[in-house]
Amino acid sequence: MADFLTTLKTQTLLTDGAMGSYLFKLTGRLSESNHVYEAFNTEQPELIQKVHLDYLKAGARCLKANTFGANRHQLRQFGLEDRVVELNRVGVQLAREAMEKFKVKSHETGPFFVLGSVGPAVDLLDTAFAIAECYHEQLDALAAAGADALLLETFISLPQLELLIGLIRSRPGMPPVIAEMSLHATKDGKSLDPDPVTFVNRMAELGVAVAGVNCCAPWDANAFVDAVKDTAPISSGALLLVVMPNAGGFQRIGNRLMTTVNAEAAGKMARSISDRGVRLVGGCCEMHPPHIAEMHNYLQSRAATEREPAAAVATKLPPVNAVEKSRNGPLSRKLKAGEFVVSLEALPPRGTDERIIQRKVDFIGELASSGLVDAVDITDGSRGIPLIPPGDFIHLVRDRLGWNATTGDPIELIPHFTGRDLNVMGIQSRLVGYHANRIHNVLFVTGDPPKMSPSYPRSTAVFDLDSVAMIRLAHSCLNAGVDFGGMPLGKHEDPRTHFTIGSGVELEAQDMKRELERLQQKIDQGVDYIMTQPAFRSDPLAVLGKFRDQTACLIGVMVLSNYEHAQRMANVPGVVIPDTILQRFASYPQLADQTKLGLDIAAEQIRGLVSEGWAGVYLMATAVGKGVFDVLRNGLGK
Repeated sequence: MADFLTTLKTQTLLTDGAMGSYLFKLTGRLSESNHVYEAFNTEQPELIQKVHLDYLKAGARCLKANTFGANRHQLRQFGLEDRVVELNRVGVQLAREAMEKFKVKSHETGPFFVLGSVGPAVDLLDTAFAIAECYHEQLDALAAAGADALLLETFISLPQLELLIGLIRSRPGMPPVIAEMSLHATKDGKSLDPDPVTFVNRMAELGVAVAGVNCCAPWDANAFVDAVKDTAPISSGALLLVVMPNAGGFQRIGNRLMTTVNAEAAGKMARSISDRGVRLVGGCCEMHPPHIAEMHNYLQSRAATEREPAAAVATKLPPVNAVEKSRNGPLSRKLKAGEFVVSLEALPPRGTDERIIQRKVDFIGELASSGLVDAVDITDGSRGIPLIPPGDFIHLVRDRLGWNATTGDPIELIPHFTGRDLNVMGIQSRLVGYHANRIHNVLFVTGDPPKMSPSYPRSTAVFDLDSVAMIRLAHSCLNAGVDFGGMPLGKHEDPRTHFTIGSGVELEAQDMKRELERLQQKIDQGVDYIMTQPAFRSDPLAVLGKFRDQTACLIGVMVLSNYEHAQRMANVPGVVIPDTILQRFASYPQLADQTKLGLDIAAEQIRGLVSEGWAGVYLMATAVGKGVFDVLRNGLGK
């Protein structure tokens, strides 16, 4: 049988979510006299197995035994204190049996692990004697039943947790310890209580194998990870990190109090904390199978993408340089020469209306003839709306405009490339196909989740790779002549692709610290340029100051077509439109005057970006059609 700690040191493991709140959802009753959740181990074992199987189907590979409150003090209030040993033994047994049933049905081999859940007592215990009286039967029963680890969870007193760990260390044959505290932000919101660094250092001193947080808001869990990830015990590997937050906790977003934690958010959080070194990931209160399924979805290919590319060994060729990339088209050439560039965003057609398709093709032809843009970048299902794939639309545009390998393209055609719809194999195959078909500039973005679509059936997101991982693999593998597994892309002298690599950054992100960390990662992994979300004010641009010398920054400019459009965009996450702009629109009652104002504001922004020496502009102007020509002429002075 696989060893829990050995496995945890080599990969991120996903555990299950809540037991108590899920049982409440299934039964409609809280744990109370004659309905004690821990007693379900013997009274309703089929229900406990259903919970375990639901989490295993969602992707969990570690199960918490239904023993959280199965200590002498907790059970005493229900008259069940004489059943401590029985309920803990059966709790581990039910989890193990569920795993065996799942393995038979799914043909998955694991590894799977059972965590013996140990929660706090009714009262705060502050002596070694009181701790021993409360817990010794539970600990011995969990160990005898074969729990792979002891999960000490939801403790709020560090001294009490230390006493419990001391008891475990004094008893022979105990499994490794996972120690979790429920930390929360202090009243001033500037720190966590108890102090995260003090906590992890103390756990390392006590010989704990895994330590972290549970039963706290996701943002507090993120703050904990940021606080401790670079401490000596974590950096050295002496102590592994675990995070199991709740799905709740309120934040004030505008005038609303919101948790902002749906299943998709839980998945993104799991990937984020895994990227920062957390080895054991799961959920606590109100984190149910859908949350765990999304966590699994986001985590499933992390181990594969964390491997260092074998490019240097396989080909002994470095990634292609700036000179080679500059041959990809006007935008690549001008970027590498330090000249101001313009890329215009275009949406591929949504359906089969030939008039719409041809109108979009003709518009791109007019853009190319105007000499005002260097590239057109083509979106990939933004907002969860399925459109013609960018690569297919590029082929269609070239065919109808007569652009081929002999004539070349007068402007660069750049597909947005998301990790939403393709697994790792599909991503590699599509990129190699792009290169073979003269698509040599790619904008990597993680992608909007399918559930954002208002009218389509539920589609499953893949997200094997996020934008950082795709940048790394395109630069260090494909642009160095090997596939993602390190095998040469051909036997010829130089099998390298020569992609110009772009990505995005959100200047008004809710968590700017994290957004800028990811921007630095993109730069470190080989990105050539960054396109920002629309910036309607100058303040957000200041955060890019230290990055301007590291990569080309194309600032997003969105052309607002009227007052209603401006109001609608002001409610989009990541977009901030100043009141001054809204007031300017409101001062014009006529729609035509509002449209002209939108064009003028965009031209003003472009002139400012040119004068400030930015690398270029990423123009979003789908709502104004050919009005974009006036914006560019006025903004660029042509």
